[in-house]
Formats: sequence, structure tokens, C-alpha cells
Amino acid sequence: MASNKVPVYSTNDLKSTSDDALLPFLTNLPPPYAFTPDYSKTNIRFLLGYSAVAIAGFTFYADRTLGWEATTSPWIIAAVGTYFVLNSILTYWIWAVEAGEVYSGKRKTGETISVSSSAKKFSKLYKLHVIYKSASGKVLQDKRCEAPFTTWFSADGVFHPEPFRRWVASEIDVLRLAAKENEKKSG
Repeated sequence: MASNKVPVYSTNDLKSTSDDALLPFLTNLPPPYAFTPDYSKTNIRFLLGYSAVAIAGFTFYADRTLGWEATTSPWIIAAVGTYFVLNSILTYWIWAVEAGEVYSGKRKTGETISVSSSAKKFSKLYKLHVIYKSASGKVLQDKRCEAPFTTWFSADGVFHPEPFRRWVASEIDVLRLAAKENEKKSG
């Protein structure tokens, strides 16, 4: 980020900055509490998106080099149809499968965590939905929580990571345990 300040009236910027702070927090916990990020959903999103862009680039190149008449050939029509199918799948993937997920990770012990966030336009509330599962798939915590952005952003838009970390740790059981472990070690 070029500037340390975020526009305080931009819910989208406040949410994005808060979302970005989750990854380093969850991956830098003390062992055995640290999570390793799972990028499988992101990789699928990139695969769908870049495939659609490659097809669009190909059809653009064909139009520019072969002329308009060549674009009525069956292979160009199939490419355009495939482009729309890929974009439809990508849209479905983002809205239904990822559904606001900003972090997915796994601990060495096999537990998984999924964190989704949301913030309504013109609202100053940051909402999290956390699903924490055991290695066997049993749901250990399924929690929805919210807090105002002003808890970790100053009036001039400076993000303060410690209040954010304290809030997240107070809401998520495994992070609360990690925070207590850190307090014991640091005295």
C-alpha cells in the first residue's frame, strides 16, 4: 500500500484493509496454532479468469489479423461461447462457492479454518463468519461476529493492527488460546 491511510468513508477500502490483515495474523501465530493458507479456491478462480482472458485475447487477435469475415467461422463462435460459459462459471464461483471467503487455512494438526467477511455499503460494521473444524470434519466453532471499523482505524484512517488482532482473537476460540499462550511465554 502506498499510503498508510485509508479513506474513512470508504467501506470497501476499510473492509479490504481489514481483510488483508487476516493473512499475516493467522499465519504468524506461535506453533502449534499457526495456519498454512489454502489457495485452492483462489487457484480455481485464477484458472477460470485467465482462461476466459486467453480466449478473449485469441478472438481479438483473430479479428485483427484475419478480418471480420473470419470471425463468423465455427471455431471463433465456439471460442466466444466458451468465453461466456467460463465467465458464467467464474461469476458463480465468486458469489456461491467463495461467498466472501477471505481466508482458508489448515493447521499442522489437521484443523481447518475458513473466514468470510462482509460490510454493507455505508455501514461502519465489519462482519466475520468463522468456521473452525477439527481434522475429522467436526465443526468446533461456527461464529458470526461484528465490530465497528473505528475499533482499529483512527479518525484519520490509519490502520492499527493490534486492536484488530485483539478483537479477532477475542472472537475466535483457537486464536484466544494462541493469545494466552503468547502471554505465558512473554510473561
